[in-house]
Amino acid sequence: MAKDEMRNEYDFSSSKPNPYAKKLKKQITIRLDEASIDYFKQQASEVGIPYQSLINLYLADCVESHKELKVAWS
Repeated sequence: MAKDEMRNEYDFSSSKPNPYAKKLKKQITIRLDEASIDYFKQQASEVGIPYQSLINLYLADCVESHKELKVAWS
């Protein structure tokens, strides 16, 4: 079956937007110090999840609990 023929078989005219689209993750680049990465990698290995997922869970918890960051510059 040719590619063009296959496209004609699908009708998306009544399709609906993905209700979970807002919950999808967005890929970014972030610079973290090695000590922070090592810490999360160790914690992640102890609980058996990828360290990036653990960082995401931690940040999501901060957002959900409206955690206020206290910054003191020396």
